[in-house]
Amino acid sequence: MSTSPSDAALPGQPHIAHRAGRLHVEQLPLDALAREHGTPLFVYSTQWMLDALAAYQRGFEGRDALICYAMKANSSLGVLRVFAEAGCGFDIVSGGELDRALAAGADPSKVIFSGVGKTRAEMRKALDAGIACFNVESEAELEVLNAVAIEQDRRARISIRINPNVDPKTHPYISTGLKGNKFGVAHDRALAAYRHAASLPGLEVVGIDCHIGSQITEVSPYLDALERVLDLVETIEQAGIALHHLDFGGGLGIDYNHDTPPAADALWKQLLARLDARGFGRRKLIVEPGRSLVGNAGVCVTEVLYTKPGEDKNFCVVDAAMNDLPRPAMYQAFHQIVPVSERTGGASTTYDVVGPICESGDWIGRDRTLNVAEGELLAVLSAGAYCMAMASNYNTRGRAAEVLVHGDRATLIRRRESLEDQLRTERFD
Repeated sequence: MSTSPSDAALPGQPHIAHRAGRLHVEQLPLDALAREHGTPLFVYSTQWMLDALAAYQRGFEGRDALICYAMKANSSLGVLRVFAEAGCGFDIVSGGELDRALAAGADPSKVIFSGVGKTRAEMRKALDAGIACFNVESEAELEVLNAVAIEQDRRARISIRINPNVDPKTHPYISTGLKGNKFGVAHDRALAAYRHAASLPGLEVVGIDCHIGSQITEVSPYLDALERVLDLVETIEQAGIALHHLDFGGGLGIDYNHDTPPAADALWKQLLARLDARGFGRRKLIVEPGRSLVGNAGVCVTEVLYTKPGEDKNFCVVDAAMNDLPRPAMYQAFHQIVPVSERTGGASTTYDVVGPICESGDWIGRDRTLNVAEGELLAVLSAGAYCMAMASNYNTRGRAAEVLVHGDRATLIRRRESLEDQLRTERFD
């Protein structure tokens, strides 16, 4: 039976553990939370998020650094409030994310606006809010942002996102730093883009930005990108354009399936040593972690609806689906799946764990050995990032409820979506 020993934390998830045969998030049993709030249910550990943040804070101790949570990973207000209260800035990619961050208590002077397709309306909103910086992703965007800033009698602070053509060694859909990706300005166009930006009256050049991808589990891509960016910084500053901050993005991976990414503090120890060696150690630094702050903090609790034997496959049909947990369908991603309550009887069977949506792509896990029966609960682990943030209403399914746990306290941070919620904006006359 694929469960962890009693009274043991699960791999990579120190605040999610079986105790006396029941899976807990911090001090609260998941079966009790599921009875109270129903399933599917997302449950997050506050302490896991704060511990993950603390690793970055240790890594930057004594440095001039700003940690901006990349809120696209999980933009629920309750999660954002945790990071706002911890002093984080925020990395946003839309006007809606700006509104969410501000609603959660974000300091706009710590907000970085990334993304390849910012609209004029979003630019105006961000300028009005007084954000720290726009990470500009194309030469065409420079022109539009300059025009918008002049219209508002402002100067927009900008860095330019550089595409260093470095392979992050991750899934192609979450690789962002290769020359075939849509993100950033090509390395060989960077100097020209900076010269043009410095000539535009509505813009103030303040930094340089680079982000090469997500779920990165090796140090070498970061080091390669760092060297290429620092080479560019030297070239740009020799042209008389000062860069006050260096933004190295995020992308650090987590443990989904015995993955072994470096700890954040260990990663930054190596990167800072390289910065120091090249004379950039006292420059202001910005980083934008997302998944590594929330991914392992969350679980999705789901009920087994049916077990269905087949000629080639056995299926475990659960009430969570690809609209709740889209990563397997989108990226063929792996999530550990474990029973919420350990069983003492019965036999284990190999199942594909699937949801009720009418798509063959609606699967949560392939070939999982489980000892479960109808009506029992499973926990899909590492569900804190890119799950609820990408949830949908496909098949007119309401989005799940979310609970934030801190010690022995649970707070409902999103109620389950009703049909009335879904229909509220629709009309047929």
